Amino acid sequence: MLRYLTAGESHGKQLTTIIEGIPARMPLLQEDIDHSLLRRQKGHGRGRRMKIEKDLADITSGVRHGYTLGSPISLVIKNDDFKHWTDVMGEDPVEDPENIRRQLTRPRPGHADLNGALKYGHRDMRNVLERSSARETAARVAAGAVAKTLLRHLGIEVVGYVKEIAGIQAKEVTDLTIQQKQDQTEESPVRVLDKEVEQQMMDRIDEAKKDGDSIGGICEVYVEGMPAGVGSYVHYDRKLDSKLSGAVMSINAFKGVEIGIGFEAAKRNGSEVHDEIAWSEERGYYRKTNNLGGFEGGMTSGMPLVIKGVMKPIPTLYKPLKSVDIETKEEFNAGIERSDSCAVPAASVVMEHVVAFELAKAITEQFPSDQFPQLKKALDDYREEIRCF
Repeated sequence: MLRYLTAGESHGKQLTTIIEGIPARMPLLQEDIDHSLLRRQKGHGRGRRMKIEKDLADITSGVRHGYTLGSPISLVIKNDDFKHWTDVMGEDPVEDPENIRRQLTRPRPGHADLNGALKYGHRDMRNVLERSSARETAARVAAGAVAKTLLRHLGIEVVGYVKEIAGIQAKEVTDLTIQQKQDQTEESPVRVLDKEVEQQMMDRIDEAKKDGDSIGGICEVYVEGMPAGVGSYVHYDRKLDSKLSGAVMSINAFKGVEIGIGFEAAKRNGSEVHDEIAWSEERGYYRKTNNLGGFEGGMTSGMPLVIKGVMKPIPTLYKPLKSVDIETKEEFNAGIERSDSCAVPAASVVMEHVVAFELAKAITEQFPSDQFPQLKKALDDYREEIRCF
């Protein structure tokens, strides 16, 4: 089974990712992972932390001479900022725990601080925020980059981009190939396909930063090449759209997911929602529209997958909200940690890689996957089988 674990704190020594279940004999280079990590660091509205870190992955196991071994793959991303935090985040015991610098006793609204402290009994909530920080998404992008490499070698392409920031909506762009979408989002400071709103979004981000505030938005992930029938209808926990929704919601600050037209379906008649089925010798079965975003009955339909994720504004504000000190129970302005005014462009990269991992997991569960050539042949044979069904 394909799975991964991450470890590490925001200002600790490093982030670590361990991936299990990648087939043996799959081509994998460090540059495949580093490219994704560097993309995550970009985006208008990013904070000072991204100027400190140069996220690069060190492959420490599971790969030899450019090919996977079938054994667990471990990836390490160093935190360059740790050198400024060694006395705060070091693992060695301290003589006077009460005088550790940068202790946090004032929980910040919208963060995991208070709930985590209550759950684990931490009086210093830095023990919570260091792990709950979105810095951990770098480790998740590294895992997703390996999954994206697997998908790419199977003819499946994934791209993420921004649909909306602070109510400024990008127009639907339907005449671009997936390669053109990938290229255009890389050129855009806010990872948007609609050039007409790009500057408006950047101005709105600058305005929020000037006001000491933060703003959110909507990301979209688009996938081509997934064959029909991946996932299953037979049990609730095998439905692939459900798994994807859960994975997207697990990203820091994400509060909603849509597949296809999503909530818009509630406003339409059934005849305006469901996608009519057609067949051609070249394509096999396909849908005349794609309102359901490439899913029916918890399974892929063979149409492009379209998944949207809603990101709330980052809760770290430079004009902080009120909170209560857990030691004195007095009301204070919440503490301030270094943060972004808008992380939606970076979040679209995170979402892209989270989706990619779930898709790779579904593929490797459904087809023989001990060896990559075996997996590729099985998937190619299946594609031909369903085309001629």
